[in-house]
Amino acid sequence: MPDTEMLELLKQRLQRKQYKLTMQRRTVLEILLEHPGEHLSAEDVYGALRDKSSDIGLATVYRTLELLVQLGILQRMEFGDGCSRYEIADIEKNEHQHHHLICIKCGKVTEFFDDLLDELEADVAAKSGFKITDHQVKFYGYCKECQDELENK
Repeated sequence: MPDTEMLELLKQRLQRKQYKLTMQRRTVLEILLEHPGEHLSAEDVYGALRDKSSDIGLATVYRTLELLVQLGILQRMEFGDGCSRYEIADIEKNEHQHHHLICIKCGKVTEFFDDLLDELEADVAAKSGFKITDHQVKFYGYCKECQDELENK
């Protein structure tokens, strides 16, 4: 069962932008809230909806995800495999998104929460006159399991 407090916060964000929390939007958000730390594709969301006997179509899932990205409620991520993935965006406006470690062998994605780029961001902003509001970092390499597998060959 998704976090009702988080669902209420997301509902308020929609309302502030003059949108309603329709049944379809709520159901898609519930799926994402039920899978914290996962990076779900539209097809993953659709599959989870089908498992729950929902009659929401794949086209509706795509439209809903894109709207929620445009409204800043979801974050769309690309991990280099040609598939967009989605997760709930951080609620705090001044909080950086977390970063990702992506295994190039198995495709596993791990979240990384340390933000070591504040000084670099300030330096770039000062030198360029560019107002930076956020950044994303993706590290590509091999997860521990794939490293062990490669070493044992």
